[in-house]
Amino acid sequence: MSINTVSQIDEYVPISNVLISVSDKTGLEEFVTRLVRINPDVHIFSTGGTYQKIYEIFGSAAKSVLTQVSDYTGQPETQGGLVKTLDFKIYLGLLTETYNESHARDMKRTGAVAIDMVVVNLYPFSQTVARPDVTPEQARGNIDIGGPCMVRASAKNFLRVASVVDPADYNTVADEMEHRQGALSLDTRFELAQKAFDHTAAYDRAIADYLKKQTINDVKACYRM
Repeated sequence: MSINTVSQIDEYVPISNVLISVSDKTGLEEFVTRLVRINPDVHIFSTGGTYQKIYEIFGSAAKSVLTQVSDYTGQPETQGGLVKTLDFKIYLGLLTETYNESHARDMKRTGAVAIDMVVVNLYPFSQTVARPDVTPEQARGNIDIGGPCMVRASAKNFLRVASVVDPADYNTVADEMEHRQGALSLDTRFELAQKAFDHTAAYDRAIADYLKKQTINDVKACYRM
């Protein structure tokens, strides 16, 4: 049996640590305020513009609720947000399993925390390439890297982590947490994982389809060589 084979899981997982990084901020204010109302001890990790938005929502109370990912990882965001969440502590927190003693030792060694829910939607690639004047460089700049990685990691570990990619699901998720004293069921985590992999598959398909339509001369025209 593989060393990473899981034999014990929990039907219900309390949501204590949430990682939020969203391009589409629709419904974000209501969702994060409900999370804190349901579980006053919940903690949110966030990046860039999402961090600023959540900070504005909570005002003076933000410091007790919110941590910038760069402060958590100890690695500042690179210029223009090029690298924000691609960090060992983030992925250990997403992929760690509740009953794995080796994972627990790794968490203690690195000072990482188990992340119970990821709320991520991706750079607007399809909307960008739908513009008639878009260039390959503009399209390239809207290929999200960290977002799909977080979605895939959290969806892979649906045994413990909820992966929320659609603002339309915010109320459903919050309603269940309210009903279950701050926890989410395995049923819901699995349904969210199914949707998450559909989301990243469609995203990758859109990128591949766009690139197929370009010629190398289209690409070269964007740059000085």
